[in-house]
Amino acid sequence: MVAQLPARQKLYTPGKAGIMILAGTANPELAKEVAEYLELNVAPVKIKPFSDGEIYVQVQDSVRGMDCFVIQPTCTPVNENLMELLILLDALKRASAGRITCVIPYYGYGRQDRKAAGREAITAKLIADLLTTAGAQRVVALDLHAPQIMGFFNILVDHLYASPVLLEYIRSLNQKDIVLVSPDVGGVSRARAFAKKLDDAPIAIIDKRRSAHNVAEVYSVVGDVKGKVAIMVDDMVDTAGTLVKGAELLKKEGAKAIYAVATHAVLSGPAHERLDASPIERLIVTNSIPQDSSKGSKRVVVLSVAKLLGEAIARIHDDTSVSELFE
Repeated sequence: MVAQLPARQKLYTPGKAGIMILAGTANPELAKEVAEYLELNVAPVKIKPFSDGEIYVQVQDSVRGMDCFVIQPTCTPVNENLMELLILLDALKRASAGRITCVIPYYGYGRQDRKAAGREAITAKLIADLLTTAGAQRVVALDLHAPQIMGFFNILVDHLYASPVLLEYIRSLNQKDIVLVSPDVGGVSRARAFAKKLDDAPIAIIDKRRSAHNVAEVYSVVGDVKGKVAIMVDDMVDTAGTLVKGAELLKKEGAKAIYAVATHAVLSGPAHERLDASPIERLIVTNSIPQDSSKGSKRVVVLSVAKLLGEAIARIHDDTSVSELFE
């Protein structure tokens, strides 16, 4: 199920330097929706691989002096999409673009934001350096896995949140006696922010311990979920192992219905099979990462963030407040 793009209110000033929307091959549908929201077309870009795997990029229209916004999530295949983005940024820089803003709906490598053990790389910082070197002068990111990633950049970063889109859907469920559930201690602030927007609904926390990458154990629920509609809130869902285990624990603790919301639907490996076999009634996600509705779980609801990204782009171009989108 994919939510329809709502009608837009024109905010940007056409009299200023022209906006140009460009995109790689990672999520062309989202880029098209954003461009339609802004009453524009996605600028033509030629992207093709050579026989040895190298990527060729050529911008087909003049970008001289233009306010360029490049929309490209660095999702699977992460390395190819990242390299494609870097080359596109370099092409714009060498073509004398007026300003280059990198719009990243999903920031790949965002989970590698610190050294958890000796001799590890902080890859999220490396990606920030690569984007800046390639030509990005500003970055628009959506629900970064760790807010400190903004500090990895030496250029301006606008950190957007998908919460307005997700909250609108939660309200449409018309459920009573809801409790917002954080899947771990680190996500408490996110769950509390959602709860505040939902008439100060109560929150609960799942005690989770991670023993290895993509491996986690859940032990107990801190808070009252018995007889309530539990809504699990996270920034991303990868293999869905932790999410499903948490949902099973909530069911055991007496939750009468369980939903889950997350911005980024990575949904790798056995994620869809796990969701279909879980007590989760619906998993509400966004199209920050492209989803194939014909192959995935029917429990996944995909909402569009095109209006949110388009509004942010319009405000950046028009030099007006971006933070007002979340007030």
